[in-house]
Amino acid sequence: MQELYDWLVAYGWVLWLVLFLGFAAIETLTLDLFFAMLSVGALAAMLAAVLSAPLFLQVVVFCVVALLMIVLVRPAALKHLKTGTKEQRSNIERLIGEAAITLEPVGSRTGTVKIGGDTWTARSGDGSLLPAGEQVAVTRIEGATAVVEPLRSGGIDSEDRGSDGGRPGRH
Repeated sequence: MQELYDWLVAYGWVLWLVLFLGFAAIETLTLDLFFAMLSVGALAAMLAAVLSAPLFLQVVVFCVVALLMIVLVRPAALKHLKTGTKEQRSNIERLIGEAAITLEPVGSRTGTVKIGGDTWTARSGDGSLLPAGEQVAVTRIEGATAVVEPLRSGGIDSEDRGSDGGRPGRH
């Protein structure tokens, strides 16, 4: 048992390096930033081992750094990753908040809108009936249906109607 302890004291940095690489590899599979925080703790413990810190201090450094990373850095990093500028949003997220025009009356169950050149099935978010040709805003997407609400400012210019004049049946 003493031999194992002596080896850990002499080559403890190797153990921390293996843990660092292992946690980093697991992080590439999970992508939730938890194992990345543990890998930073292992990297700090490896640095302590290289500086000839005792084994118990290496473990303490690992625990403290990993805990601080999980509590302080991970929430901020996740928030930063999940929220971005409009240009960073993709697919359906990009449609939320966009202006659209109703191609046919939109009610609580059925209707059609044109969002940026694409025709979508739609329904009104508050259940009201929105007439054809009205400018609306997309509040959310449920499956393949856009949930819309009327815009506060009325009026539609020809640019918003598109080249087909906003008439249904022409795409």
